[in-house]
Amino acid sequence: MAHRSITRHEAIAQLTGPGERYELRTVEIAGNRCRAFVNAPRSLRAMYEASVSDLPFIVYDDERLTFAEAWHAASAIAAALAHEYGVVAGDRVAISMRNYPEWMTAFAAVTSLGAIAVALNALWQPEELEFGLRDSGATVLIADEERIDRLRRCSTDVADLRAIVVRATRAHDGIAELESLVPAHRGAAMPAVEIAPDDPATIFYTSGSTGHPKGVLSTHRNVLSALLSWELDARISRRIAAEAPPRADGQAVALLGIPLFHVTGSHAVHLQSYRAQRKVVSMYRWDAERAAELIERERITSFVAPAALTGDLVRVARESGRDLGSLISVGGGGAPRAPEQVEQIGASFGRALPNTGWGMTETNAIGAGIGDRDYLDRPASSGRCSAVLDLRVVDEAGVEVAPGERGELQVRGTSLFSGYWNRPEVDAEVFVDGWFRTGDVAYLDDDGYLFIVDRIKDLIIRGGENIGCGQVEAALLLHPGVHEAAVYALPDERLGEEVGATVFADPGLEPEDLRAFVADHLAAFEVPRTIVFAPGPLPRIASGKIFKRALQSDAIAAMASGARHG
Repeated sequence: MAHRSITRHEAIAQLTGPGERYELRTVEIAGNRCRAFVNAPRSLRAMYEASVSDLPFIVYDDERLTFAEAWHAASAIAAALAHEYGVVAGDRVAISMRNYPEWMTAFAAVTSLGAIAVALNALWQPEELEFGLRDSGATVLIADEERIDRLRRCSTDVADLRAIVVRATRAHDGIAELESLVPAHRGAAMPAVEIAPDDPATIFYTSGSTGHPKGVLSTHRNVLSALLSWELDARISRRIAAEAPPRADGQAVALLGIPLFHVTGSHAVHLQSYRAQRKVVSMYRWDAERAAELIERERITSFVAPAALTGDLVRVARESGRDLGSLISVGGGGAPRAPEQVEQIGASFGRALPNTGWGMTETNAIGAGIGDRDYLDRPASSGRCSAVLDLRVVDEAGVEVAPGERGELQVRGTSLFSGYWNRPEVDAEVFVDGWFRTGDVAYLDDDGYLFIVDRIKDLIIRGGENIGCGQVEAALLLHPGVHEAAVYALPDERLGEEVGATVFADPGLEPEDLRAFVADHLAAFEVPRTIVFAPGPLPRIASGKIFKRALQSDAIAAMASGARHG
């Protein structure tokens, strides 16, 4: 006799009820009632300690660390930070480097001390690096050589920050090398520290629509809620699936091809691997051919990345003779996939099924999720809400709208960040009775599926990187020959969006010169690819603001007609 299929609501009730592994209980956090996991680890440190084993954990080129070896390395780094640098609970320790194993062991060390790990964007140039260090109040910076060289170009008081260099190839006066610090503390136990679930753990920076990036402060409970939410979602999917999803033949293996300074790389790939006892194969930078080689060699089972990167992998899968049959999951996030790519993933990797979701740095990467056959049936959707969050769509007056109607997406729940670091005035704007205003225009259908359709905030999402238009405009206006500037998104087949700009400037200024100028003030991905020079002052609407939408439309039309711009 066939079993009756159950609904998602019924599956959640079964899996989160009293006595269950993923039991949920309503608790009060900062004055808000939230659903929390009863059996969650008390802290990230407790999670690390519970995961210690002899299974492989980190692979980088020819380097390999087991979970136990990674924990011993983290303990040595923590001992050095505590005893030689005086790091205590609540201190901020910044990390800025490529996806080296040391990023992961340093992160574990800092958060295990009760200190706050500040994940700085490794692509930032000196001005942005200086801002992040000043804003966070970091007492120590752990960085690779390229970032240390940028630190040297910062103001004197910031350049004199206590720093530790990783993988140095030459001497750096006044800066200790991690490889020299660790041996003296090898074998040391992790310093004893009491960490509460709602103690601060991380600061990740996110670009806003205006001004400098904002530091997103999250607690141990916030981060752990996201990790357990993904586990719960996987079990919900299996409980309601008509057919069993594919499973790894041996140890699960994740490819880390995206930066660890984003919550997708840090949380969905790195941190989620602890409880899953999953191996992480880390890449120095994204290269689709190299990724295919690693998938074949390491028998990688999962890969999560923005649409641009998964699209690259689809192309390589079709063009190369590599065996990518070990893949069982190809995840997305950061930017929407074109429906065609969703179908291509299902057709390009044998048994691999696609999945994606909507989340933010502020929600610790969770929010809504969709995968497998459900995603193939609804390729434009971001899925249904996490069990520890609530979603709603409201109109301009803040009133919740009916299913199918568009409005601003708001979110609340246990993985939602504590607030922006030292930005109480921004917190007052974005939090409404515990609900966070996302700035996304969306609708929820009758079945609770989320569809993101636009953005209220003035942001560009380039291959999963958030770029604040105001910050790029400010850099353009620093040039003495630029009088007005408007920055907007331009469509790009691979990256989803690229940075475009229209400027009113002195005659004779060339696009290459302007790009070279702003490259000293912006990360490479923020520099406008297309610059349009206006013959006169930029058009404005009645309020006096630049009529950016018209300039964007003109630039898109010119691209479609084949007109050339700088």
